Amino acid sequence: MEYSVRAQSLTRKFGDFVAVDRVSFEIRPGEIWGFLGPNGSGKSTTIRMLCGILDPTEGTAEVLGFDIRSHPEEIKARIGYMSQRFSLYPDLTARENLEFYGGIYGLAGGAFRARVDEWLGRTGLTDRQHDPARELSGGFRQRLALSCAVLHQPQMVFLDEPTAGVDPVSRRQFWDLIDRFAEEGTTIMVTTHYMDEAEHCNQLAFIYGGRIITEGTPEGIKRRQLSGQVLEIRTDRVIEALAVIEAHPGVRDAALYGAAIHATVERADLAGTLADYVRAGGFNVESAEPILPSLEDVFVALVEEREVRDGAA
Repeated sequence: MEYSVRAQSLTRKFGDFVAVDRVSFEIRPGEIWGFLGPNGSGKSTTIRMLCGILDPTEGTAEVLGFDIRSHPEEIKARIGYMSQRFSLYPDLTARENLEFYGGIYGLAGGAFRARVDEWLGRTGLTDRQHDPARELSGGFRQRLALSCAVLHQPQMVFLDEPTAGVDPVSRRQFWDLIDRFAEEGTTIMVTTHYMDEAEHCNQLAFIYGGRIITEGTPEGIKRRQLSGQVLEIRTDRVIEALAVIEAHPGVRDAALYGAAIHATVERADLAGTLADYVRAGGFNVESAEPILPSLEDVFVALVEEREVRDGAA
């Protein structure tokens, strides 16, 4: 197959509300394809349509060569799906959950038991395999849910906000599993609102208000989509300094970014001028230098641009 997923003008309405508005995209086999956007932007609704769980109002899509309208059961048999909510059985142990889900897909025998052992080992659950799922930490529960989604060796896996509510260390460990699984040839579509997770993806699409507002590789989006230059300014009293920076006539936008301030300006050579301006306001400027914009910088700028455009319409 040239594409694992091919969506064209995919739309879903709930009454008068348009949750997904004519989205079109393609996912090639073996890619980690990220769908980024805030809560309520249409990510989960799109995944549910692609998995054959929800019928589209308009548009078409194929998953693994099967039409989502006419062959949803064929799709369901060939994919793995992990929802953003923990959907396993809390009273069953980790092993029992894996055995139950494997049985749904008709897995049995020694090879199946070996596969259960393998995934308990890959997810660090071997020593916890007899613990009820409700007693596992959030990170372990998410790893168990992923194991259940891929136990039958699907051609493609849909992960809907898989690390929501999980601590940073567990999120990194979870993504290590995803990366290794993709290296083995499985296509992965993952939704998230964590911008740092997007760096793991081969291709990205940003969705806002049900519409895709940009797509491409992480590096390509950062280089292409944000006009102007981002300066990273490190100073004391960042919150107070932010208000001063926002007031500078050469600054288009500024926001806190960790312990620094990211300011979007027209030209990189404004760094020195802006630093002097901040110092004149009584602040100690440690550094002010041009940087490649982060995905968060780009996304915020695109959303603000879209809101201005929609407000003017």
